[in-house]
Amino acid sequence: MSPDPQLWVITPEESERDQRRAAGALLAAGLRAGDRVALAVPNSPAALAVVLGASRVGIVPVMLNPSLLPSELDPLIEDAAPGVVLRDTAAVRALLASGGAPAELAPVPLCRPMHYTSGTSGRPKGVWPGLLDERAAQAMHDDEACVWNLGPADTHLTCSPLYHSVAIRFSAQALLRGATLVLAERFEAAVVARAIPEHGVRSAFMVPTHLQRLLALPSRPDLGGIRLLAHAGAACPAGLKHRLFETFPPGAVWEFYGASEGQFTVCSPEDWLAHPGTVGRDRPGRRVEIDADGHIWCHVPDFARWSYWNDPDKTAAAWNGDAFTVRDLGRLDGDGYLFLDGRRDDLIISGGVNVYPAEVEQALAEVAGVDEIAVFGVPDEHWGQRVCAAVIGSASPADVTARARDCLAGYKRPKDVYVVPDLPRTGTGKVRRSQIAAWLGLEAEGSASG
Repeated sequence: MSPDPQLWVITPEESERDQRRAAGALLAAGLRAGDRVALAVPNSPAALAVVLGASRVGIVPVMLNPSLLPSELDPLIEDAAPGVVLRDTAAVRALLASGGAPAELAPVPLCRPMHYTSGTSGRPKGVWPGLLDERAAQAMHDDEACVWNLGPADTHLTCSPLYHSVAIRFSAQALLRGATLVLAERFEAAVVARAIPEHGVRSAFMVPTHLQRLLALPSRPDLGGIRLLAHAGAACPAGLKHRLFETFPPGAVWEFYGASEGQFTVCSPEDWLAHPGTVGRDRPGRRVEIDADGHIWCHVPDFARWSYWNDPDKTAAAWNGDAFTVRDLGRLDGDGYLFLDGRRDDLIISGGVNVYPAEVEQALAEVAGVDEIAVFGVPDEHWGQRVCAAVIGSASPADVTARARDCLAGYKRPKDVYVVPDLPRTGTGKVRRSQIAAWLGLEAEGSASG
């Protein structure tokens, strides 16, 4: 990895040319609408062109994290059954150079990418977007446009990995509505701080970890040209939120809440100040409600429907009519503003990236001397949460971390391992994962940790 990430400035015209080439190459390779192309690659203009070009002819991009180990990545590729697999930037460039007539593209994407998410079972599942006709696809595009209003006067910064659904959504909106895109190979605070004034960036999406690092720079960055800073992906501490209001231009800092499955709410600066801690109210065309168990449900338009890939049972459990849930917990105040009370299935969000405890536990349960293991999150001022593990048995922390290095991507590995005689449990013996940090006396310590 180079010391500084590369930055690319992409015009709509350049991207359109490359999107047509990418779509033509995929069609020449035999893929058709409804087929899939898997990408497990770092950010690059070529990768973005493949994603957008594919989606504009109805070929569904399957976005995978390139930092996954082969043992983690290969089962996802096998499950998605793609017609083409791109595992590195060289393969993406080779596809673009493979020839074939540039394809005619629909005005907007005919599908969303497929992303993999997990749950208590620990088995990742693909969120299948389905295909749309051009009328429904235009409605989906306009739905996003009415919230963020990107256009030719904007230069948009994408500094999140393209395997995040948000990075694709904002990048597509920017380019297809005439904005210039500044694409970063990866986030680095000093590079982003220089790029914003240098390239005249007016809009950007970042996760709270990015923003923490940006505001921690020795010199205050020049953010005066930003009209829109959207953030999501993890809880934003109130202290950070107030610092953002003080640092960015008035009216610029917006928040939203959603998941790989779909979008729920949007929150203006004024709404947050009037209802501190909220993630906002229903997005246009949505209706949020809370069931008797505290789960958040969202009623959505037809174009926002989805299913879990090859899993009709989980799909049926997630939908009730035109409403779906990802089992996040929340509450609505008297004015209809949503507050989150917990993340689904004990999900840990570290640096804006989802970590599912069950998946990590399954990987580490085979360590000799581990009788029981529970993975949990501890508040961390830089990462939002850090991944920790509590182990019952004779295994040492070193044994557990050694196994984690062999079988888990870096962001999934427990940063701290505690050997304990028991764990907090319900009356029926189920581990109370949400109580482990407090039970170990870690919450106050974690909130100030690095």
